[in-house]
Amino acid sequence: MGRLAQTEGLTEIQQEILSTVRSFVDKEILPVATELEHRDEYPTEIVEGLKELGLFGLMIPEEYGGLGESLLTYALCVEEIARGWMSVSGIINTHFIVAYMLKQHGTQEQKDHFLPRMATGEVRGAFSMSEPGLGSDVSAISSKGVREGGDGGGFVLNGQKMWLTNGGSSTLVAVLCRTDEGHPESTAPHKSMTTFLVEKEPGFGEVRPGLTIPGKIDKMGYKGVDTTELIMQDLRVPADRVLGGETGRGFYQMMDGVEVGRVNVAARGCGVAQRAFELGIDYAQQRHTFGKPIAQHQAIQFKLAEMGTKVEAAHALMVGAARKKDAGQRNDLEAGMAKYLASEYCKEVVEDAFRIHGGYGFSKEYEIERLYREAPMLLIGEGTAEIQKMIVGRRLLEEYRFQG
Repeated sequence: MGRLAQTEGLTEIQQEILSTVRSFVDKEILPVATELEHRDEYPTEIVEGLKELGLFGLMIPEEYGGLGESLLTYALCVEEIARGWMSVSGIINTHFIVAYMLKQHGTQEQKDHFLPRMATGEVRGAFSMSEPGLGSDVSAISSKGVREGGDGGGFVLNGQKMWLTNGGSSTLVAVLCRTDEGHPESTAPHKSMTTFLVEKEPGFGEVRPGLTIPGKIDKMGYKGVDTTELIMQDLRVPADRVLGGETGRGFYQMMDGVEVGRVNVAARGCGVAQRAFELGIDYAQQRHTFGKPIAQHQAIQFKLAEMGTKVEAAHALMVGAARKKDAGQRNDLEAGMAKYLASEYCKEVVEDAFRIHGGYGFSKEYEIERLYREAPMLLIGEGTAEIQKMIVGRRLLEEYRFQG
């Protein structure tokens, strides 16, 4: 293990978990990742291995059968997994966000029902905010949940959702819908949203009455993981499957989930950048031009210096954001900074490693080709770079309000 991206102050248990995950990545993920990715094949055996390691329950409290670990431990594990294959980290990250939302906002019955089975990976989570014409404008969602039979009755859901990671393989989807109860004309858009816990069968097509997962979206990168649409046509959901048991709280619940999700997208950027750096520095010492390894050319050393600095900086910012959340403090500023920097630096480090490979970087035989197609997803996942800058800018203005 190299000198970069080390984390000070970890406990022995954290070090042991990370060592186990890194070993799993080196033995079980890296040797097969590129082949599976080129076939766009779901990594079933890898997922089963992660279940056995307990990673699906890493942050679920021990009382529900999880490991009860911190966000920092989780983020560092995600960083290691993304170093092996970013798609695998996506499978876990989406599940983790739903488990986190249940832990933070669920009723006691919802926690008791779902969390023990989520900890083992028996129940697998996906969450759904975005819609086809929406982008980052979450407050403009049009999917609706209408209550049946007055107060206390269930809901009928209609609408179309987009960009569900784990859409096919999941058995529980947290779905954000508009529920205009009370006086909608006087209610702010973000106060009229509700998160529904929708249980379904894994697979594609009609996975329960009123709920259809049409099929996998064909993507440039981030393959293997199933990214899908979700279509609701008179989908009936009982009242006890409103997250937290109360309508109108969905926007806040989802934003809380996305906040920790942003730390994990930052961790994925760190992991992909680390792998690109490893590939670049290895290749630079093997490839010879003009009678010596290209690593001895100053132009390449400058690239390696820049890449290493970016890997280190992104890791430090990600760790800081995770530690702040673990300390019970607001971390939207730090999470936004970490996600923005890590995804931008990841793209740049991957491109530099690609350039170091020269023509071979363009060949599917070399791993860097896969990373080159994966890195762009991080620029848009869990909120675009522009959204992160907007969040960071607003928070900085709050912190540094002009006192004149």
